Amino acid sequence: MSSISSALPLASANAPARVVVWQLAALAAVLGWAYWPTLSVFADKWINDPQYSHGLLVPFFSGFLVWRAWRNGRGDSPHQNELSALKPMPILGIGLLVAILGLRAIAGSLLFYQLDAASLLLGLAAVSIAFGGFPLLKQTGPAIAFLVFMVPLPYELERNVGAPLKTAATVSSTFLLQTLGLPAIRDGNLILIDEVRLGVVDACSGLKMMVTFAAFSVGAALLIQRSRFEKLMILLGIVPVAILSNILRITATGVSCVAISDKDTQHFLHDLYGYAMMLIGLALLAVELWVLKRLVLEAEPETVPGLK
Repeated sequence: MSSISSALPLASANAPARVVVWQLAALAAVLGWAYWPTLSVFADKWINDPQYSHGLLVPFFSGFLVWRAWRNGRGDSPHQNELSALKPMPILGIGLLVAILGLRAIAGSLLFYQLDAASLLLGLAAVSIAFGGFPLLKQTGPAIAFLVFMVPLPYELERNVGAPLKTAATVSSTFLLQTLGLPAIRDGNLILIDEVRLGVVDACSGLKMMVTFAAFSVGAALLIQRSRFEKLMILLGIVPVAILSNILRITATGVSCVAISDKDTQHFLHDLYGYAMMLIGLALLAVELWVLKRLVLEAEPETVPGLK
């Protein structure tokens, strides 16, 4: 009898957690159904635009973050067992969901899919507040925020931000080609190398690849057990690493166009360098982590004199 009675509190403590998980999953599925038209537009980008292909992995990674938060929140100690501290706030959650309907109406009238996606993320946050209050939002917040990387950039942002990035990539790649001994000359966003005319188009600005690399870097910062300073350095390194990777890709394409005259081979290498760009970025991220690990020392626990 003593063993049965000791098991009852554990079962009753875990039962609400199981109910919350299933209710959250059901409401998330309803939101997915409601936002299916917008998600289908994004899925078309993920499948047909290689520079947005990372969007296919983002929901799965967010799901992993939710699972990890749920697992860590079921610890035995009072500090770890955060699921027992959930404070449902249904009125606030439902109120936010009603307000989000207005945001969806605005997004629909403007055909602004990115604004509709923002309402989806706010809706997921509202569901978390309704079922677990701010303690649950604290656990699911990183996973919900990470979903922003599945949203393609608005066209205006691509044009306004991509243009200066494209110019910077053209200037830097021309300089690097000249450093390698090639007679490269910049003409606007064209790089002229003898008879070769290498155009740095909008897709070569590196902005979309920067978003992809940002998703990998933020994911790494969420997973690794490092200091806040190291994680901040990883985030600050997103822009320079992405720009450097893009410059190397354009330079390699220029060298290949000079060395190889076959057009099919040139197109193949151009696409190959585009995929290799992310590998270069990840390699630079690994180097950054390696350097930070040797520069940043872990704080040693303080010892009290006379105690071991």
